[in-house]
Amino acid sequence: MQEWIPLGYLLSAALFIFGLKKLGHPRTAPLGNQYGALGMLVAVITTVIDMQLSSGGMNWELIVAGLVVGSIIGAIMAVRVEMTGMPELVALFNGFGGAASALVALSETWKYIENPDLALPTGLTLQVVVVAAGLSALVGWMTLTGSLLAMFKLKGGVELFGKWFSTPTWGPAWLNPVKVLLTVTVLALIVMSINEPTNTTYLWAIIGISCLLGIILVLPIGGADMPVVVSLLNSLSGIAAAFTGFIISNPVLIVAGSLVGASGLILTFIMCKAMNRTLPDVLFKSFGGSTKEKVTRTKVGSDPDEVAMMVDGAQKVIIVPGYGMAVSQCQHQVKEFGDLLEEKFGTEVKYAIHPVAGRMPGHMNVLLAEANVPYEQLIEMDEINPEFPECDVAVVIGANDTCNPAARSGEGPLAGMPIIDADQARTVVIIKRSLSVGYAGVDNDLFYMDKTMMLFGDGKAMMTGLNNAIKEI
Repeated sequence: MQEWIPLGYLLSAALFIFGLKKLGHPRTAPLGNQYGALGMLVAVITTVIDMQLSSGGMNWELIVAGLVVGSIIGAIMAVRVEMTGMPELVALFNGFGGAASALVALSETWKYIENPDLALPTGLTLQVVVVAAGLSALVGWMTLTGSLLAMFKLKGGVELFGKWFSTPTWGPAWLNPVKVLLTVTVLALIVMSINEPTNTTYLWAIIGISCLLGIILVLPIGGADMPVVVSLLNSLSGIAAAFTGFIISNPVLIVAGSLVGASGLILTFIMCKAMNRTLPDVLFKSFGGSTKEKVTRTKVGSDPDEVAMMVDGAQKVIIVPGYGMAVSQCQHQVKEFGDLLEEKFGTEVKYAIHPVAGRMPGHMNVLLAEANVPYEQLIEMDEINPEFPECDVAVVIGANDTCNPAARSGEGPLAGMPIIDADQARTVVIIKRSLSVGYAGVDNDLFYMDKTMMLFGDGKAMMTGLNNAIKEI
């Protein structure tokens, strides 16, 4: 039986890899998710069998209890959490993943410290185990506290005792040296533990400083930059798992952790490029607390009836969803709008998806998929941009910086950032609460163009009014 264990781990790793490949496209993403879940099931079963064979017995009560409790929590979340709440849930899962890895590493290391005569895994010494545990603690606990703060930033705050508290964004310049100092301190403690591997004070100090480091790292970053942060924290949770897999000599944990770490880091850099920023800029320049331009210009708003008359007869309409659509949760009204145009006027309808629109990668895709928008209509930025000059009406819903022409100027925070070319359309309709600037703090010239019509108000209310107006035509 023991000889089948490596085969189980190999199958699990293969399922993870194939699942990750399938996640690259919305149409195949559900299958990729199923592959990943099946891979984890195989990994758990294989590990349990391996432990049973190698140790001769286990505490099955704890294992079964853990599986039952975890399954119940997962089932409840799957049913109750709305698609609009997925960014917060992903951030929470990242934190729990990092904490789980760090706890396992701590447990294993503590076992060897308390029982010096206990045999270590083949090829490892206590010093090596302690170093790996220290690195897992650094990454894992930092991921936990950072992810929890990121989750509350995505939510906008937290409700305690019936009162709402907004999540702060605070990042003075002197905080950056503190981040570096804390990181160096943790690394120094890990090095010191090599000479005194049985000194548990080092481990507790590493855990405490790592928790503080996670909070300080995320605290200065604005909510709009959370997609990058969540992706980075996801990568860190994988790295923590890989360190833990090294300690317990579990190959599938090393493989899975490395895959999560590498893919998360690649995604982080892709999003940074899409925002025309570097990762150090996001982590150390505190964009969330930067000074924003004051809006001095005005624009007369239109009404849904006027916009309905405008789209009547349009041959091609491109919808540009943004963060405002997610906040107002109007994806179903947007889908109804597209359906009305197709059925009533025979209009060609497409959706322009910016890679960093919303609060996490693929946020717009997920929301529109929830509303049953066909995948074929969801077109990525680079593919859809050449079509805007032929577009009769571009309908922008809650997007700001992702379609701001200032990005082409070569100046300011948006300089060089790829944008949706909504301004190239013949007519532009923008649904937005006000003329306020986006997270970059830059006023949007698109709002004030002669061909631009502004619908001021909540996204869901405006889309509902627009749909009703179209029905009456």
